[in-house]
Amino acid sequence: MDAASDTTPPATFDVIPLSPDVRRAVDDAGYTHPTPVQRAVFESASRGRDLVVQARTGTGKTAAFGLPLIDTLVRKKDAVQALILCPTRELALQVTRELDRLSKHRGTRVVAVYGGAPMPRQIEQIRDGAQILVGTPGRVLDHLSRGTLDASTIRCLVLDESDEMLSMGFMPQINEILSYLPESRQTLLFSATLPPDIKRVAETKLRDPEFITLSGDHVGALQIRHFVYLSRGDKLNELLQVITADNPESAVVFCNTRDETKRVAAALQQEGYAADWLNADLAQNDREKVMAATRESRLRFLVATDVAARGIDISHLTHVINFDFPESAEAYVHRTGRTGRAGRTGTAISLIEPSDIGNLYLLRLTYKLRPIERNLPTETELKTRAETDLVRWFVDGLASRKVHPEDLALARRLLSHERAELVVAALLRDHLGARPEAQDEAAAARRARTPRAAEIQPEERRAPQKRAEPRPPRAERADRPERAAVEAAPSAPERPERRERAERADRPERADRPERADRPERRERGERPPRAPRPRHDDPVSYTAEPLPPEARPLAPEPRVEAREPRVEARAPRVEAREPRVEAREPRVEAREPRAEAREAPERRRAAEPRPEPRPSEADDAAVVELYVSAGRRQGAKPSDYERQLKEAGLGPESVAYVRVRHRNAFVGVERSVAELALSALDGATIAGSRVKAELSRGRSSTENDAPEPVAEE
Repeated sequence: MDAASDTTPPATFDVIPLSPDVRRAVDDAGYTHPTPVQRAVFESASRGRDLVVQARTGTGKTAAFGLPLIDTLVRKKDAVQALILCPTRELALQVTRELDRLSKHRGTRVVAVYGGAPMPRQIEQIRDGAQILVGTPGRVLDHLSRGTLDASTIRCLVLDESDEMLSMGFMPQINEILSYLPESRQTLLFSATLPPDIKRVAETKLRDPEFITLSGDHVGALQIRHFVYLSRGDKLNELLQVITADNPESAVVFCNTRDETKRVAAALQQEGYAADWLNADLAQNDREKVMAATRESRLRFLVATDVAARGIDISHLTHVINFDFPESAEAYVHRTGRTGRAGRTGTAISLIEPSDIGNLYLLRLTYKLRPIERNLPTETELKTRAETDLVRWFVDGLASRKVHPEDLALARRLLSHERAELVVAALLRDHLGARPEAQDEAAAARRARTPRAAEIQPEERRAPQKRAEPRPPRAERADRPERAAVEAAPSAPERPERRERAERADRPERADRPERADRPERRERGERPPRAPRPRHDDPVSYTAEPLPPEARPLAPEPRVEAREPRVEARAPRVEAREPRVEAREPRVEAREPRAEAREAPERRRAAEPRPEPRPSEADDAAVVELYVSAGRRQGAKPSDYERQLKEAGLGPESVAYVRVRHRNAFVGVERSVAELALSALDGATIAGSRVKAELSRGRSSTENDAPEPVAEE
């Protein structure tokens, strides 16, 4: 396919020869582009051909048979001329509303008949001149058997969602209805899938049918995400955990039994979700209220059975949740077809029990669907959800609050500080401490949130889906105008090194490059040209498309290249120097024993503790007295702290021989004449924020008699 075909705009309804009044109704409904099924069906249906149409759910099938019925097949006379059979009451009402919209300026009367509604009212509507009758098989058969519906005038029969009607067991009723209809009727059979039963009906009940195959529901199922969770037994609690972790915007929860729908809906309502149930036990008025609430986005979770949910059109659903895994692969495909319509993304979630493994395996074989297996949410994931709820609660609560510019500037300054997290955490605790129920309120706000109230457009109003075309060769793709437009569009800021490489690629000869001409020695050594330093992502740098001038470019990293050689050579002495270090460990190991024994007696521990070797001049000088002080590097003490303390006591640098600060203590050497003064200055002083104790050190120009008892370290 050439490039021009890709830029062709979607076809409008001008391609379908509609009468002016029907075209006006189409324009009033807001439809702009016919879907593929509408374009494929109109001409053949208008000529009276029997059709078997396969198209996935949500592709505009109602208008596909509604337009030829209203425009051509139904004539202006007071008699039922077209009969449309639907599997459920909800689908019958939906089809009726759509046909009323299309026949707005035509005057065609459309009547819906279904079980649960008063029979006299339906009889009256048929007698008043109904031209199109939409109904469920059971109620239509009641009217035929009672004689309130004259089947001799029916010229066209439409079986909508025929595969679902057959799976629901309506085939005997359909056969009985066909016995009332004229043999010369036209039959239009619409189905999302074509199982053998549908083909058998087409061969036996239709006259030389034309098959129109577009895409079935399994194609739509391939376009959404599928996940399964292996249940551990408590499925109801696990469902609540999955909903809490995934937080779907709107979903249909499928159950296999009616009792399960009521139980699941009650559990969701108890948790604070806007949920309701739908099954055959619900009265018709209540069913319509539930469906209206779902379509109007007032209901977040609809819990239903397959029978109740078939045929319903809720195009804004984001999730389908299988609380009970379906018993057949076709049912799974129909369920998941309720989401991901008209190009939207959808998600299907299933809770799997050991008894469902066989059905899951059959689904993989039949439709090549391979759901991703997930683990149930952990405590960490649920805690993350709770924290996200609090953040959302804060944002929503303060969204409408006006902020002072000075407060905003202070907040930005705070966030740039390295201890910003600690400050924010303290502020949050001060705020949440007065409201311990904030987390519950935040979770309740999330549960009470309803789907976004957006205008729900009919399926036929959306642009048609493009058919998959073979991918053209690379050369053709490069010539496409839209590809050129994408390449010419502004992109993310380009890194300097990429920009420099692009400039080098555009230059014809290396010898012509001015920045290379003055560096021949670099090429001879085989060194690579210097690169611009790669900026960090958090650097506030604004990139420009202009090339950097030579003087602004980073200097060539020549010293770094030359410095590598001596660094490699310097490794040899470092390896040789390890031998004395290994030998020096022996006295340290031997010294550990007296240190361990010294825990019982302070005197023995002080004597066994290794001391730094004094300078030779100091060791030989008998006029120097060494003082022991109980504060070292561990407490943050420095030599300058001791010198300052001694200086305040009147001892100058000439009186202090040395100050040696160790990990837990320090040793200060002073002249013997000022030893008493230095001892009184240091004992009880505050060094590095700690009150220290000082004493004469044993073994340093002192005797047993004049040295006080050593002070145990705290």
